[in-house]
Amino acid sequence: MKRRLVVNAGIFAAVMALTFWSVFRGQNFSELAAAVGQMSGGYMAAAVFLAVFFVAGEGVMIWYLLRGIGERSTLPRCISYSFIGFFFSGITPSATGGQPVQLYYMRRDGNALSASSVVLMTVAVIYKFVLVLIGIGIFLLWRKPLKIYLRAYYGLYFLGLFLNVALVAVLLIIMFSQRVIRTCFYRIERVLVRLRLWRRTDTRAEKVEQFLSGYQETVDFLRNHKRLIGVTIAGTFVQRVSVFVLTAVVYRGLGLSGVSVLDIVLVQAAVYIAVDMLPVPGAQGITEAMYRCVFQDIFVGHTLVVSVCITRGISFYLVMLLGFLVFCTAGRK
Repeated sequence: MKRRLVVNAGIFAAVMALTFWSVFRGQNFSELAAAVGQMSGGYMAAAVFLAVFFVAGEGVMIWYLLRGIGERSTLPRCISYSFIGFFFSGITPSATGGQPVQLYYMRRDGNALSASSVVLMTVAVIYKFVLVLIGIGIFLLWRKPLKIYLRAYYGLYFLGLFLNVALVAVLLIIMFSQRVIRTCFYRIERVLVRLRLWRRTDTRAEKVEQFLSGYQETVDFLRNHKRLIGVTIAGTFVQRVSVFVLTAVVYRGLGLSGVSVLDIVLVQAAVYIAVDMLPVPGAQGITEAMYRCVFQDIFVGHTLVVSVCITRGISFYLVMLLGFLVFCTAGRK
């Protein structure tokens, strides 16, 4: 795990360096720093709060579902799972590394593997489902402004929307089909046995069947307790929107006006939908490039680059740092 972490961190650092070079090329750093310093302290604090709330919100959903199915876990621990997941999602392509690490820490803290797996799967499905609903709603109700703002990235928006719909479908199939899970496991087992990384044992098969039994019981419980799912959907919607509102807070904090908060929120939502599933660690580079294109009529003049620094700096890089610190602390326990 440590070796893989070093490799992923190296790739992340390389992409980050390239991104910074692209964003700040030809810019006067002293002027940028001065412009960032002119942002209202109250608005800056609000932006930081929204970024932390966005990540912590997932932890609240994990805690709520775990408690709902009878597992014991404290809210602070569940929030720590969320920050650790954010960090590992940020350094791996298409955010694939977050949930496996979350599952490891949840299991280490005494939560049942089957229950933890279902909870994380549920959170992931609802997270993507809410994003898909927002994306479809934007297209149906805000199509013309969307096309105007996105310009050359209009097609990328639909690619991102399609990939999120496909992922929701795949996750639902996996979640509600023991046969798919069982087939995937035994295929992976055959490959690992052939590579002599595993030895075939009856004990492993028994543990898999025990896991599937507990997994199905948890899925059935959630299916029969729709209130848990409904509250999680509502909470996830608030969580998702919070990070979109962050950009509007930065806009106001820089003393700008003339564009409605709703327009800024919808444009930022469109950016997230477009880049969310791209196979780049943290969607770095493409996010900044798309941001500079679609927000150029909102953040005018030098405030465009300033807003990139503040918005991405707070909503991604700052939270990544917090996630890394939480990971380092959790690793000692």
